[in-house]
Amino acid sequence: MHKIIAYLVFFIWFIPNLQAQFLSRERILNDENFDKKPWSFGYYFGINRYDFNFDYKEQRPDIFVEQSYGFNVGLLVNKRINEYLDLRLEPGLVYNGRNLYYQDIAGEENDRLRELNSTYIHIPLLIKFSTKRLNNFKPFVVGGLSYSYNLSSNENNPDDNSAGQFRMKDNTFYYEVGFGIDLYLPYFKFSPSIRGVFALTDELVPDENPNSVYTSNIEVMQSRGIFLNFTFQ
Repeated sequence: MHKIIAYLVFFIWFIPNLQAQFLSRERILNDENFDKKPWSFGYYFGINRYDFNFDYKEQRPDIFVEQSYGFNVGLLVNKRINEYLDLRLEPGLVYNGRNLYYQDIAGEENDRLRELNSTYIHIPLLIKFSTKRLNNFKPFVVGGLSYSYNLSSNENNPDDNSAGQFRMKDNTFYYEVGFGIDLYLPYFKFSPSIRGVFALTDELVPDENPNSVYTSNIEVMQSRGIFLNFTFQ
């Protein structure tokens, strides 16, 4: 959560400074007909940070999630609806690593630690709500649904935590919300944005043993993350 607050503080500082640079006086419009195109295309890259949200059957200190930064890269297909609305498809590849530490388990370090390195094919379908363009500057908010396929899930692996293998489901659905800024540069449009990603479906594959210390106390396990993307069109 403190990371999200830090990003928000950065944008709160960033937007007024952009306003001073881009809105203080009339400026030459860069590619003033860019947003009138019915279709536009681009690509993006960025960083991400994933966590898990656990619902436990019994409320007790159980699992600590060690987060790390990952990367995301993909393509953009944008369909103009009107001056303020766009429909966007953003298929991409997302990589992230998380470590789970089981605080209730006594024993060796490798008994209490599970390393989850995930590679997702991630496909968001989003609606973008923009303000009116102001010189070469236009804020927006974005939201929608997404689907991901976890290439590293091990859902069908016959080994479970009894053999040191934590398993997750292949398919996950999410909702996404975020905001950003379109900056119209002389040769392209550059759009930094921040987005929250929240799983709607349970991702846990329980161990075969119904009393497993690794999965028996988990009712629901869902990913949540934050993306910082840089889009070029």
